[in-house]
Amino acid sequence: MEALIVQAKNRAELKFISDLLKKMQIESKLLTEEQQENLGLIKLMKQVDRTQKVSRDKVMEKLT
Repeated sequence: MEALIVQAKNRAELKFISDLLKKMQIESKLLTEEQQENLGLIKLMKQVDRTQKVSRDKVMEKLT
């Protein structure tokens, strides 16, 4: 099943949309900002090129 993500402009709009979905008996879930960020990171991680390998030394060099 597919999902739809909607970002409301304000709390009133969020409540309206939430109430509407509830009235229509459509399941919905409120995501925190952290959960939204995690979804974005997951999406980016799925798009990354995994064909090339990087040595541990190169990674450590970038971190310092």
